Amino acid sequence: MSQQIVNGLFTGSIYALFAVGYTLVFGILDILNLAHQAVFMIGAFVALELVLHLKLEVFLALALSMLAGGGLGIVLNYAAFKPLRRRPDTYFSGMISSIAMATIFEAIALRLWGARTSRFPLDTFPDHTFHVGNASITLLQLVIIVLSLILMLGLEWMVQRTRLGKAMRAVAENERTARILGIDVERVVTISFMISSALGAVAGVLYALQFNAVSPDLGHAVELKGLAVIILGGLGSIPGAVVGGYLLGLAEVGTIANVGSSYKDAAAFIVLFLILLVRPRGLLGRKAVREA
Repeated sequence: MSQQIVNGLFTGSIYALFAVGYTLVFGILDILNLAHQAVFMIGAFVALELVLHLKLEVFLALALSMLAGGGLGIVLNYAAFKPLRRRPDTYFSGMISSIAMATIFEAIALRLWGARTSRFPLDTFPDHTFHVGNASITLLQLVIIVLSLILMLGLEWMVQRTRLGKAMRAVAENERTARILGIDVERVVTISFMISSALGAVAGVLYALQFNAVSPDLGHAVELKGLAVIILGGLGSIPGAVVGGYLLGLAEVGTIANVGSSYKDAAAFIVLFLILLVRPRGLLGRKAVREA
């Protein structure tokens, strides 16, 4: 049982870190950035290139991948979302535009790295295992859990306590009023995309390190899970995305241990369905109060 909890926390950390990037942009713009999974994939490839060819330490490669992800977020905002933001159908058109950008990013990845699966060198991360009772946890899994928690808690602190976070919440509540109050809405939106994509890139690197496999379709493995997490936790809620990620991870691991791996996705989405029957807005979702 304890081993399943450890595995569920590890899996949930990846899902939650990926999902908070989704929910940050959705909470401000009410738009799903479906190119987030492509940023997840490119972040992993950037780290792989830095480790393989530039021989950088893995943590430096992770930091540089985070910066690269932030840059991709800025590109996404200006290429896929900003030109459409004043349209009456901005939510739908923005979502379609993000799908187009995801396709472009995947095509670029295919051109640069091919369709094959690439792998990190075996000595990229120290291979240590710790035993706590009947559970075993590798050093990499421990680092992933701790680093994910630090990033997610840091994001929540920023949103709740800093001037930028207050500006983000003001834009999320009512963009027109935020402009009247002197908030630079475009700057807030750009920074939000940058932070969202940086977190997505980090999640991609951590996922690729754990499974030691990087390919252009890497993001497809977590895309639907990320959407399920933000719906489960409550659309636009960062704490909800964290709770939802861990619940989904624990549900998957519990299903694998007791039923079989072929049922893990079905069980996870059954949990989502049952919770939404009781809480249609998700676990920590709130009734929308913002103006159109």
